[in-house]
Amino acid sequence: MKKTIFVALALMANIVRADEGMWLPQLLQSLNEPTMKKLGFKLTANDLYNINKSSLKDAIGHFNGGCTSELVSAEGLLLTNHHCGYDQIQYHSTVAANYLRDGFWAMNKQQELPCVGLTVTFIVRIDDVTKQALAGVTNTMTEEERIKKIEENAKVIEADAAKGTRYQTKVRSFFFGNEFYMFTTETFKDLRLVGAPPESVGKFGGDTDNWMWPRHTGDFSVFRIYANDKNEPAEYNAANKPYVPKKFLKVSTSGYKQGDFTLTYGFPGRTFQYLTSYGIKQVYEISNPNNIKAREKRLGVWQSHMRASESVRLQYAGKHARVSNYYKKFQGENKGMRILNTMQYKQDIETKFQAWANSGSNITYKNLLGEFKTNYDKFYPLQLETDLYNECAMAPEVLALANSFTTLVNAAKDEKKTDAEVTAELDKIKKRIDDFYKDYDVATDKDIFNEMIGMYLTKTTFKNTLIDKGLSTTISNDVFNSIFASKEKMTLALNLFDRKNAVVFENDKAYQVAKIIVDNYNTAVKPDYVTLRNKIELMNRTWVTGLREMQPNKKFWPDANSTLRVAYGTVEPYKPFDGANYEHITHLKGIIEKMDNTNEEFVVPNKIVELYNKKDFGIYADATGDVPVAFIATNHTTGGNSGSPLLDSKGRLLGLNFDTGWEGAMSNYHFDASRVRNISVDIRYVMFIMDKYAGAGHLVKEMTLEK
Repeated sequence: MKKTIFVALALMANIVRADEGMWLPQLLQSLNEPTMKKLGFKLTANDLYNINKSSLKDAIGHFNGGCTSELVSAEGLLLTNHHCGYDQIQYHSTVAANYLRDGFWAMNKQQELPCVGLTVTFIVRIDDVTKQALAGVTNTMTEEERIKKIEENAKVIEADAAKGTRYQTKVRSFFFGNEFYMFTTETFKDLRLVGAPPESVGKFGGDTDNWMWPRHTGDFSVFRIYANDKNEPAEYNAANKPYVPKKFLKVSTSGYKQGDFTLTYGFPGRTFQYLTSYGIKQVYEISNPNNIKAREKRLGVWQSHMRASESVRLQYAGKHARVSNYYKKFQGENKGMRILNTMQYKQDIETKFQAWANSGSNITYKNLLGEFKTNYDKFYPLQLETDLYNECAMAPEVLALANSFTTLVNAAKDEKKTDAEVTAELDKIKKRIDDFYKDYDVATDKDIFNEMIGMYLTKTTFKNTLIDKGLSTTISNDVFNSIFASKEKMTLALNLFDRKNAVVFENDKAYQVAKIIVDNYNTAVKPDYVTLRNKIELMNRTWVTGLREMQPNKKFWPDANSTLRVAYGTVEPYKPFDGANYEHITHLKGIIEKMDNTNEEFVVPNKIVELYNKKDFGIYADATGDVPVAFIATNHTTGGNSGSPLLDSKGRLLGLNFDTGWEGAMSNYHFDASRVRNISVDIRYVMFIMDKYAGAGHLVKEMTLEK
């Protein structure tokens, strides 16, 4: 038995490779700095994260809560991906001034476009508050009681830390609730669109090339942060001035070569590296296959309407991009997990864990995997119903909008609510209405209703119950004759609204249909779903605790949760499948080779063709005499890392991360350095487009370039 455990520990110690992991920056010095130095890192951990003086963390912004961005000038110039800025570009676009199609460039600060509601957040400091967060938490508590106590503690911790400052504070959970860190942040609310290439650059390759390598996409957009006269965050005001940052990134023009050190600094969304095989089964066999089918239907409807109308194409461009991105990601995840046999990989870990657990005295660990199986077997059908609810039942926008009125209707009927409280709810809705209808088409949504409700009724176990309550595709005419399907009717209803006539919304067919669906889910599925999810969360916490006890010398990294992380690796080619070898870099030549002006995904602007034919590359060509477009490295990234800077060994900007290779799409669950590659747009291509293509060389002059 001792020999078996020793072998198991030796094998498990190799699970984390040098390139794997998304590490908390304040722990780099103790956990990662020696490894990073061996790979070529020339700075120190303190250069990346320091609370006593400016460091590179001060140049890294969380872009609107979903992407990453970086400051590149002393005047608040901010870079992120084109797909991260897509909604803002689309918002400012019209059929007459189509910035998605034609691009946008402000030739001076007066031409920069205000972006209402857009924010960027910077980290001030990160503190370990595990002891305070767990104060009063006991082993006899239920998971619900534990969560409630931690939430109470977190509110006190956050309030005490934020008191007397202009900062925001948030306590976040790590390792399934084993550790807690508080993030102190500063959020800027006056951002303006400075520049964006046309889709033929920023989205070159479209859905065909999405998640693929080799890639030739100029996936970037440019914004600027503005602040008040004290250089502090402020709401939009024409009198605000460009923000003077504590730190901004210098730009490397010397590029990289195979084997060079690279570092990603950003806000990765979610990873699930410590899922058991039972969790993998849920993703691989249930969620991904059904989500793929549902999104395929939704995308098909949207595409047919977008092809028929330029206005609908503009209205649904952002929605289509978001749904399409994960549609392809889910497929890549399943393909990657199949090729790597992730299920067997997880089961092998569990076999070793069980051998270790059997050698000890902790009964919890001995029985843990059996408990996982018992609870997941109950959880699978509830997860399927939840996926169907999210992907199908609430896919029609008219139903999602109707459901959002529930709070207002309930407040109006609640005698304990004051008129002021009801008015506050009404005002929240009024603020959203114009934006909703700006990007809404009734005919498109009606077809979505028929397709998605049809799929929902086919697959849900509650089909007969829902039909008995009045849900079917045959009621679509009534649903789309409702207040919610018409901006004019909605505007009138809101203008005439008072708490006595909330019945106008209650009697509306779209509201009633949404209520049937939501009430059924909330009563028949959600209670058991939440209870089992909490049980599994507790087991995951125990599982990770056991793994860490079993391997006391191993350095564990916490799953990504949209908090600031560092990932590092090297520029490397790879072999994606039998008979193929991918180089680590692409060039402008490849864009010309892919050009097909009969296919909207591969249209190349005439100006770029002219520049290529004349070899008018300026300072942006590399040693090959061509402009580098994109490159790959072994850095561990995921959604949320979009827009993250790819830094060289000296902390200088090499490019902007924007994707993961198709063969590595499963890296949220199973990282394999031989297959996983993060894809970045080369900063030299970014500057080439700004300067040579767009004539916005003044933006390049704002940056600090270094060889």
